[in-house]
Amino acid sequence: MFDFRKLRIWQEGQELTLAIYRITRHFPKEELFGLTSQMRRAAASIPHNIAEGCGRQSAPDLLRFLTIAMGSASELASQLLLAQGLEYLPTETAEQLLSDVEKLRRMLTAYYQKVKANLPDGRAS
Repeated sequence: MFDFRKLRIWQEGQELTLAIYRITRHFPKEELFGLTSQMRRAAASIPHNIAEGCGRQSAPDLLRFLTIAMGSASELASQLLLAQGLEYLPTETAEQLLSDVEKLRRMLTAYYQKVKANLPDGRAS
């Protein structure tokens, strides 16, 4: 449909993904195939699904991928809370990242509503 790189939500998602990759480098090695991998996949899923949705030829497809991105953001928030509880992340870092995730979720929701409102019948199929 259009160039995803121009979307602020994709840019924010990409920055969040890079931040998650940076912080998980310091997680215990035994988490490499556990929480580290899960957090990286959930974070990367956000901008990847935005990009894939933008590459589709219909608004309903875009909405479906935005929904997946929103789910990945919720998954990442849960994983951040786990990492904080396990003391892999300082409280301040976890709170900042959780704030970033929530901001991105709000942006995704707003974009979803905008795309949905522009559908002929106002509904996703």
